[in-house]
Amino acid sequence: MPELTPETVQAAIESYPDPETGRPIGSMGQIKEITVDGQSTTITIGITTHSRPIADEVADRIESKVAAALPGTKVEVKFVDHTRPPARLGQVGIRVKSVIAVGSGKGGVGKSTVAASIALTLRQMGSKVGLMDSDVYGPSVPHLLGLSGRPAVSEEKKIQPIMLNGPGELPPMPVMSMGFLVEADQAVIWRGPMLHGSINQFLGDTNWGELDYLVIDLPPGTGDVVLTLSQALPLAGSVVVCTPQEVALLDAIKAISMFRKVNIPILGMVENMSGFMCPDCGKTYDIFGRGGARDRAEELKVPFLGGLPIEMNLRIAGDEGRLAEELAENTQARAPIEAISKALVRTIAAKAAQNPPKPALPTL
Repeated sequence: MPELTPETVQAAIESYPDPETGRPIGSMGQIKEITVDGQSTTITIGITTHSRPIADEVADRIESKVAAALPGTKVEVKFVDHTRPPARLGQVGIRVKSVIAVGSGKGGVGKSTVAASIALTLRQMGSKVGLMDSDVYGPSVPHLLGLSGRPAVSEEKKIQPIMLNGPGELPPMPVMSMGFLVEADQAVIWRGPMLHGSINQFLGDTNWGELDYLVIDLPPGTGDVVLTLSQALPLAGSVVVCTPQEVALLDAIKAISMFRKVNIPILGMVENMSGFMCPDCGKTYDIFGRGGARDRAEELKVPFLGGLPIEMNLRIAGDEGRLAEELAENTQARAPIEAISKALVRTIAAKAAQNPPKPALPTL
């Protein structure tokens, strides 16, 4: 059996793929320190905020690699921040690592609540996140988050997004929506070219800063916005939200077909309103059915990210503009959306591992 030394530990883990890039952590300078004491080793790994949501899973896999190579070794993995600024993305040139579009084939399935909840949860798990409400005709993100005001424009002609501060010590999250630009009781009546222009402006002319994830809440159905996004920048992929009943699933299938036609990867399906637990008797009622999205995901060969039960406290909080506070405080309500957010990051990491970027050619 190999002797336990920093060198043997290094050899065991250096090929492990960095979750963000897919490149071996040994070649990326992310193995910061390895100490050995008897049959114990402590490994310090650099991890980016992009990968923070799945840090525990990374630790488990690294521990397993060491245990397989050096049986009987007690392993402790610690993480420190590893800085890797995002490059400029697409024609609009925003500095973001992964863009996630959240869509549905129809309205009324809770898509905006799911999109906002994913953004809030990724931020709570340590990532730098922005949220863009691209539903020009029916923007609901400002209401869910209790945000108002009109975005300012800087001297550099950049739109300053409305910032969601808190709860607690969480970093501010930039949010952009047509809801900040028109009165709540006013309708937006635009043709396709104007819609195209507004989406490009929301993306390219907004001062998003440097982000790990930009979550985009799409309008319901299949239309111009998705085509505009596919032309403006490469997306990490899309999430399709539906409810369990058949009529919603049929529309979700159309949404998946639309994403595939414009070459946007499908990161997975989410089944919203998946059961309701009665607070009085504890019995679960499948009001809209259950498991339909999982079955369709299997048929369509797309990942099933998870189901979200009907949660009364979240519904009330969204109506009152307190969604961020409720998700931060209500661990029971947050658990399923946290699992879905981790599954998203895991799926993006798996894609990176399958297609790691080629190293830059040396300069002659």
